[in-house]
Amino acid sequence: MALSPPSPLCGPPEELQELAFIERPIRRTLKTAEEIDQLTVDEGLNEVERAVYLLSQGQEIQRACVISNLPSLVRQNPAETFRRVVPKVREVLNGAGVEIQLAAAASFLTILQDDIILIHTHTYSILKTVLQQLNHRDTVVNSAWLETLLSAINVLPKETIKQEVLNSLMYQTQMSHSLQGRLAACRILGKVASRFNCHMVMKELLPLARSLLQDVEPEVRACMCNHLESIARAIGEDICRTELWPELVELAGDEENSVQLASFDTIINLMEMIDGKDLLPVMVPMVMMVCEAAAQADEAVMVSLSFQFGKLCNGLAGYLSEEQKGQLLQRFRLLCVVGLQDESQQTDSSASTLIRCNCCYNMPAMVAFADSAHFLSKLYSSFSSLCTDPEVSVRRSAAASFHQVLKLISPNSHLVHKEFLLLLQDDSLEVLDTLMNHLEETLELLLLGEDSPMLPELLSVLLLAEKKVGSSLRWRLHEKLLQQYSCLARLLSGELLHQSFSHRIFSLLITNKVLPVQKEAARTLCTIMRYNRKQEQRQEMMERLIQDLALGRSYWNRLRFLDVCEIATEIFSKKYFSKYFLIPALELAHDPIANVRYKLCQLLPRLRLCLCLPADKLLLQKLDFCVQKLLCREKDKDVVATIRKTVLELNKLDLSEPFHKRQERDLLDLKKKKEETVQLEMEQLEQDSDGKVTSDRHTERKRRDSKTSLTFTKSVSISSPVAAPPSGKERRKPKLSRSRSLSSQPSSSKPVNSDRPLKVKDLSGSFRLGKSSVLVSKDASLRTSHFTMTTQTTSFMPILTTEPVLWTTEGTEVALWSRAVKQWSVAAG
Repeated sequence: MALSPPSPLCGPPEELQELAFIERPIRRTLKTAEEIDQLTVDEGLNEVERAVYLLSQGQEIQRACVISNLPSLVRQNPAETFRRVVPKVREVLNGAGVEIQLAAAASFLTILQDDIILIHTHTYSILKTVLQQLNHRDTVVNSAWLETLLSAINVLPKETIKQEVLNSLMYQTQMSHSLQGRLAACRILGKVASRFNCHMVMKELLPLARSLLQDVEPEVRACMCNHLESIARAIGEDICRTELWPELVELAGDEENSVQLASFDTIINLMEMIDGKDLLPVMVPMVMMVCEAAAQADEAVMVSLSFQFGKLCNGLAGYLSEEQKGQLLQRFRLLCVVGLQDESQQTDSSASTLIRCNCCYNMPAMVAFADSAHFLSKLYSSFSSLCTDPEVSVRRSAAASFHQVLKLISPNSHLVHKEFLLLLQDDSLEVLDTLMNHLEETLELLLLGEDSPMLPELLSVLLLAEKKVGSSLRWRLHEKLLQQYSCLARLLSGELLHQSFSHRIFSLLITNKVLPVQKEAARTLCTIMRYNRKQEQRQEMMERLIQDLALGRSYWNRLRFLDVCEIATEIFSKKYFSKYFLIPALELAHDPIANVRYKLCQLLPRLRLCLCLPADKLLLQKLDFCVQKLLCREKDKDVVATIRKTVLELNKLDLSEPFHKRQERDLLDLKKKKEETVQLEMEQLEQDSDGKVTSDRHTERKRRDSKTSLTFTKSVSISSPVAAPPSGKERRKPKLSRSRSLSSQPSSSKPVNSDRPLKVKDLSGSFRLGKSSVLVSKDASLRTSHFTMTTQTTSFMPILTTEPVLWTTEGTEVALWSRAVKQWSVAAG
C-alpha cells in the first residue's frame, strides 16, 4: 500500500524520527529505575495495607496523598483504619512539614463533621492526635488543628472533654504559656461552655475565664470578651448579673480600644439577659461615652459601632430620654457621611465605606427607633445621602434595605420615590440586581393607586432599566428582571401595561437570542394577558402570538410559540388554553423543521391534560389525528423515537398519576376558571357602566336640544307674528336635523362576546380571534414559504371520517394510541 505524501505541518519522516530520538532521553531522565522501584507498590495489597506501607516507606507526596484519603479509608474499614493507619499517621506528623500537617487537620475535620465514626474510642484517638499537634510553631497549622479540636468538642463525650480537654486548658490559661496558646484557650472555653451545665461552668470554667479577662495582653482580654457570651448564657441571667456583669463593666473602661469594643459588643449581645434597672445606670452612660469617644477613635472602632448601632438603640429605646435619643440619632447621621465631609478627598478608604454600608444595614432599625412619623425630619437626609453615595457598595447596601425602610414609612412612601428612581437608574448593574430581589414588595408599597403622580415616570424608568440590562451581557439579571416585572400585572391595570410593556416584552420574545430570557419574557407576557380585563387587547396579543410566532417565517419563532404554550398551561385554565392555544400548537405537526415537530411531541402529554372531556371531544379527535400522523408519516428518527415514547406515556397517563395530584390539578384549574369568569364579568360590568354613561349623555343632549328647539320656536313666533305658517316639509326639518345630530353621536354598541366556544367548522378552517382572523386555507400564498402543508381537508380532518385514511406504517404505538383514545371517549360518555 502506497503511503500518502507527508503534510507540510508534519514534515518528512526523517525529521520525525530525529525528534523521537531526541525525546526518548528526556522521558528517561524524569525518573530513574531506582526511583521507580521505590514508588512501585505491590498490587496484591489491600487499601489499608497499601496505606500503611506508603506511610512507612513512601515519599512525602505519597504520605500526603494517603493522609488526604483518610476519610474514604475510614468509610470503607473504620476498625482497621483506626487500628493500623491512624497510629502511623501520628508517627508521620511528628516533625512533618506544613503540607502534611494541613492535610491531616483537614482529614480529621472531615471525619468529625461528616459523622463517619460512631465509636467514641475512635473519636478519642483523633482527639489524642489533635492535642499533640495543637501547639505547633506555625500559625496556619496551629489554626487548622484548633478548628479540628473545636469540631471534635461537638461529638466528644462530656467525660472525655473533662479529662482530656479541660486538663490541657488549665495549663494553657497560665501566664507562662505562649500568647498563641492563651488565645486558643479563649476559643476552647467558649466552645466547651455550651456542653456543660450551670454548676460545672461555674466551678470549672468561670475561674479560667476570669483569669483570661485579667490577662496582661489586650489581645487575650479582647478575645475572651468575644467568647464570654456562651459562658454567660450557660450560667443563666441571675449568676451573670452578679458574676460577669461587673467584669464587663470594668472592661468597658479598659485603656485599649479593642478591649472596650469587645466588651461593648458582648454587652449588646447580652442585653436581653440584663435587667432594665442594671442597664439604665450603667449602659446608657457607657453608650454615650463610647459615642463621644468614637469621634476621635480610630476607624476600626467606628466600624464595629456602626454595625451594632441599630441593635443598641432599639435595645435601649425604653430607657433613653428624648435628649439622649437625639444625641444617638445625631451620632448616626454623622456615621452616614463618614469619609465624605472632606471635599478635597478624592478616594474613600475601605473603612469609611464599610461604616456607611453598616449604616445602610441599620437604617430600618434606626427608622423604627426614631419613629416613622419623624422620618422626614430626622433621617431622610441621611437615607437620601446613602442612596446617592459615590461608592457602589454603599448604594447596593441601600438598595438591599430599601424595601424594609419603605415598610416602616408606608403611609408616607412618596417621600422616597425620588431615591427609588435614582437606584433604578444607577450606572452599576449590581445596584439594580440587588434592588430586583424585593422589587415586588417595593412596588406594592409605592403604587398605592394608579393615580399616583410618579406612575408615568416609574414605568418609563422600568423600561429604561430593562433596555439597559438587555444591552449588557448580564442575561441572568435580565431574566431576573423580567421575572420581577410580571408582578406589574397584578399591581397595574391591563390597559396601562398593554400600552407600555406588552410591545417591548413581545419584541424580546422574538428578537432576544438568550433562551432563558425568551422563556421568562413569554411567562411575563402570558401573565399580562391573564390579568388584562380588556378582551380586545387580549385578542390583539393572541393574534400577534399566532401570526408572528406560530406562523412565523423562522423556525426559532415557532419553537418559541411552543414554549409559550407550555407556560400558558400553567397560567391559564384548561378551557382558555384549549380555546386559543391548542389548535395552533397542533398545526405545528405539519412543520417542515424536525426540531419543531420534536418539541411538539414532547409537549403532547401536557396538551392532553388540558382537555376537559366530554366537552372537548372534537379537540381530542384533533389530537388523535395529530399523533397518528406523526406515528405513521414521520421520517426523522429523533421525532419518531420521541413520539413513540410520548404515546407510551399518554397511554398510561391517567393510570400512572396519583389521585391526589390529579385532584390538586383539578382544583387549581377550577380556581383559574373561576378567576377568569369573574374577570369576564367585571369586563362586562365595565362595558355596561360605560354604555349607561353614554346613554345618559345622549338623553341629556336630547333634552337640551328639545329645550333649544322650543325656545327657538317661541322666539320665531314672537318676532314674526304675521308670518305664514310653515309647510309640512319645513316642519319636518328640525326633527330631521335633530335625529341626524343624535345619530352622529357615539352610541353604546352591544358588547360582542368573543369568548364563545369554537365550532366544528372553526376547528376545520380557521383560528377566529375577535375582529381579525388568522385563516389557514388551501391557498399556499396565505402560508409561509417554509411550510409544505397538505390540503386543508387533510390537515384538519377529524379521525372519525367516512373516507378511510391509509397509513404508511403499522406498529404497536398506533394500536396503543387508538385504544387510549377509545378509552378516553368512552370515559367521557
